[in-house]
Amino acid sequence: MSRFLFITLPLPGHLNPMAAVAGELTRRGHEVAWAGSESFLRPVVGEDATIFPIPLRAHRGQRDRGMADTKSRWAGYIVPHARSTRKGIEAAVEAFRPEVLAVDQHAIAGAVIAHKAGLRWASIAPTTMELTRPLAALPKVEAWIGDRMAEIWAEAGMPGVPPHDLRFSPHLLIAFTGQALVGASPVPENAKLVGPALAQRPQDPPFPWEWIDSRRQQVLVSVGTLSMDISDSFYQRVVDALRPLADRLQAIVVATDAAVPDPPEHLLVRTRVPMLELLPKVSAVVSHGGLNTVCEALYHGVPLIITPIKGDQAINAKQVAEAGAGLRISFDRASADELRAALLTVLDDPAFRKSAQQVGESFAAAGGVTAAAVHLEQLSLAVFPVDSAA
Repeated sequence: MSRFLFITLPLPGHLNPMAAVAGELTRRGHEVAWAGSESFLRPVVGEDATIFPIPLRAHRGQRDRGMADTKSRWAGYIVPHARSTRKGIEAAVEAFRPEVLAVDQHAIAGAVIAHKAGLRWASIAPTTMELTRPLAALPKVEAWIGDRMAEIWAEAGMPGVPPHDLRFSPHLLIAFTGQALVGASPVPENAKLVGPALAQRPQDPPFPWEWIDSRRQQVLVSVGTLSMDISDSFYQRVVDALRPLADRLQAIVVATDAAVPDPPEHLLVRTRVPMLELLPKVSAVVSHGGLNTVCEALYHGVPLIITPIKGDQAINAKQVAEAGAGLRISFDRASADELRAALLTVLDDPAFRKSAQQVGESFAAAGGVTAAAVHLEQLSLAVFPVDSAA
């Protein structure tokens, strides 16, 4: 039996796959703990999980995009999160004495503490933003990010500068995607692409399954709460696109009632849905392109229409289109007619579903939570020179 300490950002898209892996390690007889906000973690990881609590701090808004988003993500979120959690993570390591840290790529305080304690650690990539290094062609931006990591390193009392990019463990990197989607994009040599990490989610809400009409196709629209911060018109365009299609489909729209105040009868608006139970029943997904939604849809052989907003979403949209498993359209500029045309294309051309199914089969072969747990087990047993971790 080994002890694993998990560290993630307080974001559902980051936590859900890590929680699935942590659950698998627990089932395999290992001891697992978390360092982070108990109010955020507890509903997902369960009442029996060990949590070393760290108060959750407010973080920046979500409106920035493009290069401004990169700067505000680091200066307004990642760096403050590292500063506010570093001492708590260090205390958790001292109390729990883990063999391995499993560290969200953006929870860089975990990487610093792993070095400081001389521990083996794995980077966990819940997005493709860092995995495929899209900013590598912008050396000034990469250097600025490196300077931010160096600040956190120095504030922890570590000598000199970080020996490598703290987003990438020299020991192991686990990513919740697959080669069929990543394609020719370069990834680190020690990256293990395990596909989506799927597991029962205790926080899933009830759903009115009786609403579903088996005579019509089902479409899931889930573009994230960020969409309401960026554009007040997107959901109206979705409603206008779907309004003429009542005879052939129903749509489950993940949004607030305020975002879709008067939906037609064939649209069901819910603030949260049991995603993994819904996906086998739907014929297409309209998504902003978050990695979890993309890979979970493809795992179930469901093609996508992606409307990327920011971060890694454009990368994911490009990969889906190149795999033939969906289409990309503009979040800001696509009209209701263009949305409807894209949806009908994906629904009516069987090539999209066939490609999605092929990607899904490759994801299943990659091993998911089981493969991720095995890689972490192997890391816990591995022997590294002392200077590789300290």
